[in-house]
Amino acid sequence: MTRTVVQKFGGSSVADAEKLRKVAARVKARRDEGWSLVVVVSAMGDTTDELLSMARRVSDDPPRRELDMLLTCGERISMALLSMALHELEVPAISFTGSQSGIITDSTHAQARIIEVKCARIEEELERGKVVIVAGYQGVSKQREVTTLGRGGSDTTAVALAAALGADCEIYSDVDGVYSADPRVVPSARKLESIGFEEMQELASAGAKVLNAQAVEFAREKGIVIHARSTHTGGTGTAIGAGAVPSRVKGVTSEADVWVFVSTGPAGALLDWLDVEQLKGRTLLADAAGRALAVVPLQDVHAPEALRARLPVGVSVLDDVGTVTCVGTGLNADWSVARRALGLAGAEVLASYASALQLTLLVKRAQVKALTRALHEALIA
Repeated sequence: MTRTVVQKFGGSSVADAEKLRKVAARVKARRDEGWSLVVVVSAMGDTTDELLSMARRVSDDPPRRELDMLLTCGERISMALLSMALHELEVPAISFTGSQSGIITDSTHAQARIIEVKCARIEEELERGKVVIVAGYQGVSKQREVTTLGRGGSDTTAVALAAALGADCEIYSDVDGVYSADPRVVPSARKLESIGFEEMQELASAGAKVLNAQAVEFAREKGIVIHARSTHTGGTGTAIGAGAVPSRVKGVTSEADVWVFVSTGPAGALLDWLDVEQLKGRTLLADAAGRALAVVPLQDVHAPEALRARLPVGVSVLDDVGTVTCVGTGLNADWSVARRALGLAGAEVLASYASALQLTLLVKRAQVKALTRALHEALIA
């Protein structure tokens, strides 16, 4: 029986015609080994940012539905061009949008969640011997509206399809796996051969950009091991969910592009307002004064200044801060890690959050990189 693999290629992997041809050659080589392939693609390079910029030149506060209609164009370009490149190599291929692939989501625009995958059409084309190219990041609601899955949503598309097809799942990007920190921030960061679902989800939720948090959540629920690999080099990559050995601190990640909404009143009122605005917070913190602080990635705020103008009474925003997060199984089994982290951060900590798997510190944006390096050196290196 032919085995099926779902491969996802990120925007940097399909950024131009030459890279698309290289991906096509890689797909052909895998098919020649006897595999049946579904290939999920992101938008080319900076296409999504360029489309967002176009929208903002037209509207200060574009409707989310229309943004979804616009942004899904990026992945459709990639899927069609990759299919063309495969045809040039005499590989039968067909491209599908998210809706054609049977990706059914809830009705939330910009950050929809997959609720069902009906992949009968994909299975029919695989049986015909074709490589199926799927536009990532997008789906369709039961109300027949086009939706998007949020930044990094192509990862979720790939995992969801792998679950529905009973296939292996491989995520390709410009890095060769998951590291203990972002190598661009911490040059001494180590590549992890394996990492558990829970730890990876915490890292992704705290800002690590190698994999989408919802994709990891989906993989954990379905029991799918994800292999994160480099598009351009060999190597073993990182196996996510493959029985990783627990360690006290597995990684340190940071996020500088955030807004933090601060409430002087009940935390519940702040959360209600965030729901009305469809803003999914990354972390809920508390500061020394007992105020609730909700961290929201700026990439999820499509019209920041328009949102600032709608702030309710009792809610303010901090736009010059960032988070640094340590992740590991049993990280706070005792308070030794927290004591060392707080000691290194000193008086810079504005607020903090601790759980069994993570410790998050809110600091001024100018301190984020230095603190990330210091914590990695003290707790991992």
